[in-house]
Amino acid sequence: MTVSEIMREVEKHPARHCVLTGGEPMVAKDIHALAAALRKAGKHITIETAGTVPPGGIACDLASLSPKLKNSAPGERATKAWQERHEKLRLQPGVIREWMGKYPFQLKFVVMSEADIVEIQSLLSEIGSAIPPEKVLLMSEGVTTEALRAREPTVLEICKKHGYRYCDRLHIALFGQTRGT
Repeated sequence: MTVSEIMREVEKHPARHCVLTGGEPMVAKDIHALAAALRKAGKHITIETAGTVPPGGIACDLASLSPKLKNSAPGERATKAWQERHEKLRLQPGVIREWMGKYPFQLKFVVMSEADIVEIQSLLSEIGSAIPPEKVLLMSEGVTTEALRAREPTVLEICKKHGYRYCDRLHIALFGQTRGT
């Protein structure tokens, strides 16, 4: 869709908040033009990004940064080249710091087990800025409601222990693992 087509669709709905997400929205063609059009239309813009692409002055009211943990690695079915590329690019602390320095932010992590908290805390330390725990959101990994609910108690306990916020993956509960939700 073109920016004009997207804006015509946006204008059909009364919602003020718009979320630019993906995959990785920052690699989408014309993402800066779309964000500028949303800003001109008076929308609140959240950008959900892995924090691997610099913001480049994009219009944004909330940077929802979701750095990829080791648990996000592509499976063994992926080519060795793709696995290596993913590992090399999945974490860009300098880019994350740039987003955090220019926009209100939150950090969201997908958690498979309590072992992920060590990696999360290491990354938070590597970013080097004081990050209030309430800006850290944890969500259970899973593509089915059953998988999410099975991990939920562990993730809730981690949140309570560290003062982090719990974030449900509502789109999975409502629509399942489907595109466009």
